[in-house]
Amino acid sequence: MNISLKQAEAVVNAAKSKAMELNTLMNIAVVDSGTNLVAFVHMDEAWLGSIDISQRKARTARYFNMDTGAIGALSQPGGPLFGIEHSNGGVITFPGGVVIKNTNGEIIGAVGVSGSTVENDHLVAQAGADVFK
Repeated sequence: MNISLKQAEAVVNAAKSKAMELNTLMNIAVVDSGTNLVAFVHMDEAWLGSIDISQRKARTARYFNMDTGAIGALSQPGGPLFGIEHSNGGVITFPGGVVIKNTNGEIIGAVGVSGSTVENDHLVAQAGADVFK
């Protein structure tokens, strides 16, 4: 199962709305289940360095089928995933990447958000993923 462009645009719109509610500027990336970029938004004046981070967060969430914040908790020194950030050409192990599941609970993609605090990044990404709840 893959997220469609129409669905990805709904994710981006929900995430963008949450970013505006939080009064922050974001880069928002949506990938399909094969980690291919389907939709992307760079809000005016959002950090340029966060473009790559948002896309890597989305891919990381899908690579491991879990939120990037959960991967971060497991990748601390002594943790079972310590060093994972060096895999797959560099993955992101802090919050802001969230798996997207359809109404049947099947993973159809992921959303990655970057441009603010990791707490805000996660809230905005979750708002996008919640379109399917």
